[in-house]
Amino acid sequence: MRKFGNILLFALAFGVAAYALVVYGLMPLGVLVHPEMKAVFLEYRIGILTHVFASATALVLGPLQFSTMLRRDRPRLHHWMGRIYLAVGVLVGGLSGLTMAQHAFGGTAARLGFSLLAAGWLLTGLCAFMSIRRGAVEAHRKWMVRNFSLTFAAVTLRLYIPMSAMAGISFEQAYPFIAWLCWVPNIVFAEWLFNNRPRGLSDQPHAPIAWR
Repeated sequence: MRKFGNILLFALAFGVAAYALVVYGLMPLGVLVHPEMKAVFLEYRIGILTHVFASATALVLGPLQFSTMLRRDRPRLHHWMGRIYLAVGVLVGGLSGLTMAQHAFGGTAARLGFSLLAAGWLLTGLCAFMSIRRGAVEAHRKWMVRNFSLTFAAVTLRLYIPMSAMAGISFEQAYPFIAWLCWVPNIVFAEWLFNNRPRGLSDQPHAPIAWR
């Protein structure tokens, strides 16, 4: 089950990242979204493209950071990928996402949902960075799981949209709820996972890791 879950995680994350790169990199901007969303995308072209490509970076690198083999055999590569994940994916993606959230389709409820998602993404990324800086490896791991659960909102968002359509709910009705459903259950599941997993690495401070 764990192996299947890992395969599914990689497939969904990489699949959505590839979708974003194709749709936003090779097709006219906004061609597959609601007309009102397209108008916003065209008005804030730099903001949406920055958010999409930075978030795609996080989706590609995030699952790899949880590879035990990579951490054990290629620790330097793991550290550099973590830097890129946090600096490009989370920081750039989060700040641009926070900006674009103020113009989100779906009214106040959607804008608030996406704003809190972006703020939570930035905050958990900062906590992950600060914990590894002081050598708290287990705390870092937990914050990274929380952070990636919010990164994964890019995937769950794209699952809920067709699911709501199949349920007969209009996009206009569903989207304000999806702005919350795409990330709140993710972070709840992440917390449940911590509370039910066997204790592994000690959270006693290790030697601080210099990010030079």
